[in-house]
Amino acid sequence: MTADRRTLLADTAIAVLADTGMRGLTHRAVDRAADLPPGTTSAYYRTRQALLIALVRRLVALDQAELEEAGGRVPVVRTAAELAQGIAGLVEARLTGEGRRRSLARYACAVESVHHPELREILVPRENRGRRTVRDFLAAQGVAQVEERTVTLLTCVDGLVFDRLVNGGSVREEEIRGLVAAALR
Repeated sequence: MTADRRTLLADTAIAVLADTGMRGLTHRAVDRAADLPPGTTSAYYRTRQALLIALVRRLVALDQAELEEAGGRVPVVRTAAELAQGIAGLVEARLTGEGRRRSLARYACAVESVHHPELREILVPRENRGRRTVRDFLAAQGVAQVEERTVTLLTCVDGLVFDRLVNGGSVREEEIRGLVAAALR
C-alpha cells in the first residue's frame, strides 16, 4: 500500500505543479488535490525537496515508459516522412495533447534543476526505444555524427513543444518534417 500511496502522491504532485506552478506545489496542496487528510503527503515526503524529487522520478519513469512504447510500435522507420509522422503523433498525443500537464510539470522541473543539481541528475535524457528509433534511422541514412544529430533533432522538437505550451497552438507535422530534413543534411 505504501508504494501505491507514494505513486498517488507523486502523480498528484505532477498535476498540482502543472496547474499551479512551482510556488503552488506544497504538501497541503497535494493533500487537497489527492483528497487525503492533511499531513498525508508530509508523512511520506518530509520536505518539499523530497516531494519534488519523487515528482521528478515519477515524471522520468512515465516518460521512459511512454518512449519505450512509442519506439516499439514502429520498430523500423524507413523514410523521413515516417519519422516525422511518428514524432508528430507523439507530440500531439502525449506532449501537447493529453500529456500537456505532464509536459508543463517537466519544464517547471527543468528550470528548477538549474538550482538543484540533484534534480538535474534525474532529468538527464536517457536511452529509450524512441531515441534509438531516431538514431537508427539517421544512421541508416548515412548521417555523420549521428548521436549529436539525434540530440539536436530531439532538442529542436522539445523547443517546439515548449513554445506551443507557452504561446498556444499546436506543433504541425510540416514543422517536424523540416527538422528531420535538417537533421539529414
